[in-house]
Amino acid sequence: MISRRAKSIDTSGIRRVFNLGAKLENPINLSIGQPDFDAWEPLREAAKAAIDSQKNGYTVTQGIEPLREKLRQKYGLQAGTGDFEQDVFVTCGVSGALTLAYMAMCDPGDEVLIPDPFFCIYRDVLSLINAVPAYYNCYPDFRLRVEEVERAITPKTRAILVNSPSNPTGVSLMQSELDAVIDLARAKDLWLIYDEIYDIFNYDAPHADARNKYEKTLIINGFSKSFGVPGWRLGFAVGPNVLLREMMKIQQYTFVCAPSIAQYAALDGFDIDFAPKVNEYKKKRDFIYSALSENFEVEKPTGAFYIFPKAPGGNASAFVEKCIQNNLLVIPAGNVFSQQDTHFRISFAAPMEKLEQGVEVLNRLVRS
Repeated sequence: MISRRAKSIDTSGIRRVFNLGAKLENPINLSIGQPDFDAWEPLREAAKAAIDSQKNGYTVTQGIEPLREKLRQKYGLQAGTGDFEQDVFVTCGVSGALTLAYMAMCDPGDEVLIPDPFFCIYRDVLSLINAVPAYYNCYPDFRLRVEEVERAITPKTRAILVNSPSNPTGVSLMQSELDAVIDLARAKDLWLIYDEIYDIFNYDAPHADARNKYEKTLIINGFSKSFGVPGWRLGFAVGPNVLLREMMKIQQYTFVCAPSIAQYAALDGFDIDFAPKVNEYKKKRDFIYSALSENFEVEKPTGAFYIFPKAPGGNASAFVEKCIQNNLLVIPAGNVFSQQDTHFRISFAAPMEKLEQGVEVLNRLVRS
């Protein structure tokens, strides 16, 4: 009665912990990857104005033109009609952009290379469309090594996916690492998908840039993290028209269009100064890394708002069960973020009080 497609994936491990947190009394919740700040005030006011001015209907599939033009300016694009001229269109979040990209690029049995560790949607959406996730190894330090990517390429490979800064590890690519994998994609004539949803959250070096380097590059990004609006489901894709046209065609029959109110409200977000908020997150990064590094094997995150320690004894699921018994919610890697279950993800997008409580629990558990 139920399709093999539906049975090919499991409920997100992140959502299972999220639902568990809703049942606990005042948990220390360091599990969910969303900002701990609300939508910026100009955006809230702009959303209200959009509702009051009756911007509540469908928009064109590709997104409203004023928003697309602002995105063109952000990425230095001049819209053209040639197959490999670059343009932008608006999607229902980065998840929507990635789903459309996979559907436009892949036939059943085709492979996409994804990093391990990975964000769970990279793997599971491929399974939903009967394509195949293949992995390139980023352990032990979570860095991209182009030789690992090349080793994973097969005749069925259609695309290489790169994420920086990384969810779940918090590691950011160096420009040289990104350039090396772009050169590999060019040499092998593969698509390069670059997920840069956390692009403003780089703490120690500039964000690695994929623009204007290779014509078969698709950049996916969105407003959830920077604008504080994950519930608005607003993202975008930047790439060659030959791919965007197919993605837009599929969007017509699936998502239809991104939420209209969110599109109009986002127009007022491009002049926001994000630096104060990024500096707050950098201080949280410094605190949690310092607090955990004496008792855990852990890489210092350079971006996003995650840290990915190794679990004591190397069994993340067992350690996370102990955390939950102590009212602390974090996410084990196994079957969520990795093919192995050695690490667990902490989100430090939380009030400092919760971070202090969380590291106290973690350090107490590892000492015991």
